[in-house]
Amino acid sequence: MPTLDTVFGVHANALKLREQRMAVLASNIANASTPGYKARDIDFSSALKLAENGQSADGAMRYRTPLQPTLDGNTVELAIEQTAFAENALAYRSSLSFLQGRISTLSRALKGE
Repeated sequence: MPTLDTVFGVHANALKLREQRMAVLASNIANASTPGYKARDIDFSSALKLAENGQSADGAMRYRTPLQPTLDGNTVELAIEQTAFAENALAYRSSLSFLQGRISTLSRALKGE
């Protein structure tokens, strides 16, 4: 009997991690003007390996090193955050599309279509 891991593969974990990363990046963008705010990101490859081993992705959270430090200590660089957010959103949509296609195929197979 196939398990969810064999049916959905890495995409189920990837979708969860992409969602978490989107929240982190959105928080960075929202705090672009907050003095002392330290931008963070999730190292997706490390987080996926941790998730596949049943561990929390917290160990893959990293602080960003700014290219242009600011005087107020904020490390958010808006252009970098927006680009990372857009790339992550595209990857999220790709994983979601794969899962939707897989579920549709399984649904048709169960209905005998």
